[in-house]
Amino acid sequence: MSRRLRFVPPGSLVEVTCRTVQGRFLLTPTPLISDLIRGVLARAVRLYPVEIHAFCFLSNHFHLLLTVPGADRLAAFMNYLNSNLAREVGRQVQWREKFWGRRYQAVLVSDEPTSQIERLLYILRHGCKENLVRHPADWPGASSTEALLAGGSIRGTWFDRTREYRMRRRGRAAPRVQFSAVETLELAPLPCWRDLPPELHRCRCAELVARVESETAHQIRTSGREPLGRSRILRQDPHLLPNRPKKSSTPLVHASSSAVRKQVRWRYRNFADAFRRAADRLRLGPIAAAEALLLFPPGSFPPPGRYVACGNPAPG
Repeated sequence: MSRRLRFVPPGSLVEVTCRTVQGRFLLTPTPLISDLIRGVLARAVRLYPVEIHAFCFLSNHFHLLLTVPGADRLAAFMNYLNSNLAREVGRQVQWREKFWGRRYQAVLVSDEPTSQIERLLYILRHGCKENLVRHPADWPGASSTEALLAGGSIRGTWFDRTREYRMRRRGRAAPRVQFSAVETLELAPLPCWRDLPPELHRCRCAELVARVESETAHQIRTSGREPLGRSRILRQDPHLLPNRPKKSSTPLVHASSSAVRKQVRWRYRNFADAFRRAADRLRLGPIAAAEALLLFPPGSFPPPGRYVACGNPAPG
């Protein structure tokens, strides 16, 4: 089955999910790894500006809720984020192979307030719904829960590996702290809460957290199973494979009403049809690069160019 085309209209609210290769626990939430994740995320936002509304990094996957100017910005942001996370976290867990299982999945979130709040609630549930911790704030990994409840910025450490490499090439030893810098991330309110005063925004977030805590308490009473707990989470082997990696189909959009879902599907079909017509034209024969770009719909990623055969035989 072919992969769905990336369809991210300008100014879209999207939920991004990305999983580690084979679902391994490579993102084990130690204090050092959590600090590195926050630093890389904050730097990615500074270099490729997007609005982060919420995030949560579990041991084998993460979720981001963000607003992006367009598909190109999202692609650049995620490329920087995932490549640097793979390098920095892989260094800490001694993993030198492929880090991510596949390209990130970005699902549109509709303008409906109920849909936006539900996706925020979904991210807040992580750590609790898997019966790992009792409260969202108890999750030891990188998450936005504390900042949503108390306000303020999120800080993390970024290491300048280029500078470190150059210093080593020159034979100059330097302490690790000399290559580090603190990066800061400011969360943005959901589009539906953009006009709320900060105090009321924190109150709304606290209500959602209280709802998650109530659901978790009920789940524990019903199942009779205690959460795994922070200490046991941190003792997990980062290279460990989960018993049954979760697999499910990815929707095109998170929406409350069927009318909104139908409208988004209609827009996507028009987008995909225009893309396929342009791709078919590209396969027919040589075409100028400028003309080829005009054929594809705005916001799309045209396929790479063809191989150009050499006229001369290989030497020797």
